[in-house]
Amino acid sequence: MFTIYAGWFATLAFWQTLGLLPATLLLIGFTAWYMSLQHELIHGHPTRFAWLNQLFGTLPLAVWYPYGLYRDSHLAHHRYDSLTHPVDDPESYYFTEASWARFSPWQKRLIRARNTFAGRLLLAPLLDIVQTLGSAGAAFRHFHLRAMTMWLVHITLLAALFAWMTHVGFSPVWFVLAVSYPALALTKVRSFFEHRAADDPLARSVINEAGLFWRILFLNLNYHSVHHDLPGVPWYGLKAIYQQNREAYRERNRGFLVRGYGEWLRQFWARPVDVTVHPGKQQEEGYE
Repeated sequence: MFTIYAGWFATLAFWQTLGLLPATLLLIGFTAWYMSLQHELIHGHPTRFAWLNQLFGTLPLAVWYPYGLYRDSHLAHHRYDSLTHPVDDPESYYFTEASWARFSPWQKRLIRARNTFAGRLLLAPLLDIVQTLGSAGAAFRHFHLRAMTMWLVHITLLAALFAWMTHVGFSPVWFVLAVSYPALALTKVRSFFEHRAADDPLARSVINEAGLFWRILFLNLNYHSVHHDLPGVPWYGLKAIYQQNREAYRERNRGFLVRGYGEWLRQFWARPVDVTVHPGKQQEEGYE
């Protein structure tokens, strides 16, 4: 955790010494790494105190969303039986049959483009940002006090962060466009086809035998089936558990295994993965 914070702030503080391009590349990496850290904090690491973990995760180094909203959404995503269901899983990329039928042809093309590897890198971050800003607007329109408070704290801290960036001569606009957006795109590498619809909840999360760089950047979340099986295990324990129980996880995963993110890139760079209508639950209640 110290490495991520120290690296992020030191890179910004000394960006003129490093040069704009090296500093930008480093900041992209540290910002994406910070988003992995926020996920780790949600699951109770590195401390046992939720309030302290929240304090560590609230700094808006990644810009786009308040930590508290991400926490609430992600914990709902971890409900065992509802994983991937579009009604109940807020992180699902699937749609109910009725929702899909309402989409226009251009909307369906947009979704299929998003479901390519290239689309997850280039298009998905923009769609996520638009959706996040829309939910923020709805929170203020309907006076949802809890969400409003999270957004007001987030915006206040973000304004202070941008003021400090300006003080050290680094453009906040450059940070948003050239650092934060690409960092968000990097996280889409991890989440690309991270879950699939399957009758057995144990077979819904992928095992990705990624290389060292990606394992460190994503804090071992490539072992996603292990994480969903044991969400309380800290990041540094996931690989060992997988290695000790490799065959068992492969069997329960029903073949949902990929040998590195390059395999996804080669297979799905311009070909969409089939994540559209969820084959299971189709009720519309509570779904927009």
